[in-house]
Amino acid sequence: MLEIKNLHVRIGDKEILKGLNLKVNKGEIHAIMGPNGNGKSTLAGVIAGNDKYTVTEGEIIYKGLNLLEMSIEQRACEGIFLGFQYPVEIPGVSIANFMKTAINERRRYKGLDPISAKDFLALMNESKQVVQMSSALSQRSVNEGFSGGEKKKNEIFQMAMLKPSLSILDETDSGLDIDALRIVAGGVNQVHTKEDAVIVITHYQRLLDYIVPDVVDILYEGKIVKSGDKDLAKLLEEKGYDWIKESFADGGSI
Repeated sequence: MLEIKNLHVRIGDKEILKGLNLKVNKGEIHAIMGPNGNGKSTLAGVIAGNDKYTVTEGEIIYKGLNLLEMSIEQRACEGIFLGFQYPVEIPGVSIANFMKTAINERRRYKGLDPISAKDFLALMNESKQVVQMSSALSQRSVNEGFSGGEKKKNEIFQMAMLKPSLSILDETDSGLDIDALRIVAGGVNQVHTKEDAVIVITHYQRLLDYIVPDVVDILYEGKIVKSGDKDLAKLLEEKGYDWIKESFADGGSI
């Protein structure tokens, strides 16, 4: 599904990713963990196509395609979805109209006719149930006046509507109380299938009690320094991020 080789990325004169390697197979859920400021959100942004990042070396292959040659719009139409840590408000644009436009852009890209009103309504009703979204909420402007939990539910609602091949969820658990966390995580589990892949970026093991990863990757100083199963997240929770820093202070490994 996704293979990243020797990826180096800068913002201005500062190098953030320093030879990162990562492989995500179809059907897998990967959890990427690590201290703040070590490149997790940068990685998400580069995959999605944010042009504030400059790739200086390396490659990203997605479904056999050279991702770095594709525009943001092409990446979205090819099934890449990014759930933001801080979802933005779009005043004056209802969630329903926003989603219908997004779906029809993907259909146009694939040479398909626009979705019918009947099919769109059915898909929307089905997707609302995934995150327990009310009909009233779905008619409001995108994220305008939403609580933190409502914004994150809306992100997973969009994921359910678009059915992406690769979903990247950047700290979806931030700012969520335990009830909202369960709903959001349950939504991700419902949407995920053996035909797609999910990358979950998080600081906390608690999310991984609900979204159980196949692989946990630790990102430190711009590289994936260790990968393992879900028990690696528990070990990280137990020892803390200082364990990583201490392990690499003298050029060692964990």
